Amino acid sequence: MRVTAILLAAGQGTRMKSSLPKVLHSVAGKPMIWHALQAISQSTTEKPIVVVGHGADEVKKYLGDSASPVLQEPQLGTGHAVMQAEALLKGKTDLVVVCYSDMPLLRGETLQKLVETQKNNKGPVSMLTVVSDDPRGFGRVIRKADGTVEAIVEEYVATEEQLQIKELNVGGYCFDANWLWDALRRIPKNPKKGEYYLTDTVELASRDNLPVQATVMDDMEETIGVNTRVHLSECETAMRRRINQQHMLNGVTMIDPASTYIEIGVSIGKDTVIMPNTYLHGKTEIGEGNVIGPNSIVYDSKIGNHCKVLSSVMEGAVLEDYVDMGPFARLRKGAHLGKSCPHGEFW
Repeated sequence: MRVTAILLAAGQGTRMKSSLPKVLHSVAGKPMIWHALQAISQSTTEKPIVVVGHGADEVKKYLGDSASPVLQEPQLGTGHAVMQAEALLKGKTDLVVVCYSDMPLLRGETLQKLVETQKNNKGPVSMLTVVSDDPRGFGRVIRKADGTVEAIVEEYVATEEQLQIKELNVGGYCFDANWLWDALRRIPKNPKKGEYYLTDTVELASRDNLPVQATVMDDMEETIGVNTRVHLSECETAMRRRINQQHMLNGVTMIDPASTYIEIGVSIGKDTVIMPNTYLHGKTEIGEGNVIGPNSIVYDSKIGNHCKVLSSVMEGAVLEDYVDMGPFARLRKGAHLGKSCPHGEFW
């Protein structure tokens, strides 16, 4: 079965107050759209489509050949955004996954569950939901008596009774492709904002007596979308916690994970100890049995086994085994210390 993802990345992101397109802001060393592409790659079979708009040239330059960009101009809502992919996808895919490029914490495993839900759904659409006491502005999910989804009610138009609903629309969908394109044309224009909302497809299916299924997510953190720098910071903290936990499960000791900053792509061998206030960036490789930190910064460097890097900075450098470095030392790009070679200001 052919499964294709459409990532929505056309929004202006005005609340970020930035000249950089929102989806290019980094979380754990990678742009948000990188995280989205990684997540959807686990559940799709075809090259993804990215709907671009504001900052389109910058986003397209970053994407390169990793995705097929389509331009949404003007931006008339999420339903209108998905319409822009019809010419590329109609007749060429069986299922369409739609999600946002500003949700960097959404896991590939979650999207896999969504796709499996739709594969087993006799209706045309399945969606991601979460149950939470903190609505975060999400729309409320209205269920039918049989447990299928009847509608999504946005928070700003919800009644007091509907606002008490704990199940929330996350913004991830999987559609039957043949049904989707006609349904998009039936979406009514929102009278207040003059836009076409993808959420209305759920109600269209329900009115046609076609079942809409939901995959309920376990982790509220996955649903965090980025609209402000505050949200960006929340994502960074959550992603750092996720990364650090995985390293610790793989045999790395962290004295204080909350003050340990490790980007995606860094590899660390077992029995290495990471001390507080340590920053590990880029394509850094660290072997086994090392002590890194406290107060050390390592960029794109390679560290062998049984080394110590105390209050020092490495940038594009190499340490072989049994090297003691620091305190207060710096190695610039291209520096290479051989086995058992000490380096520091106080040797």
